[in-house]
Amino acid sequence: MNIILNQQEIAYKTRRMAYQIYETFPDETEVVIAGIASNGYIFAQLLATELEKISEIKVTLCEVIINKQQPLEPIQTSLPAAEYTNKSLVLVDDVLNSGTTLIYGVKHFLNVPLKKFKTAVLVDRNHKQYPVKADFKGLSLSTSMQEHIIVELQGNEIYAALR
Repeated sequence: MNIILNQQEIAYKTRRMAYQIYETFPDETEVVIAGIASNGYIFAQLLATELEKISEIKVTLCEVIINKQQPLEPIQTSLPAAEYTNKSLVLVDDVLNSGTTLIYGVKHFLNVPLKKFKTAVLVDRNHKQYPVKADFKGLSLSTSMQEHIIVELQGNEIYAALR
């Protein structure tokens, strides 16, 4: 296993991405940070914490539950649609692999009028099957299809690794 981001590097990239989000939404009083369940939501929490440290923007967290094996199944969110209607939203995931999860997440939020809509990922693998991109990314990495990215954001060891 090859560590591509250690805990300190993840903290640095999270902070940098929070600044980029702040610069993208300078006139907003509130931004919804919607994280794709499990690791995407944990990363969304990290981003939200950093954004709150550097700005006056009210951050509302939302968990997005997508069946990654059956992405056409209805998507659930921890907030009702009325809570993010006509607001600025950032959809967050830990790794952008093929783009399947992110594109179905984007599709879900397109059913609701939003003021501004952006995407953020910690690691972008550059292996997209769909025309989706991350507006904010911690690390862009070209990998082979046989390689896997593992992101651990909880516990004593926080890292991203290539396997």
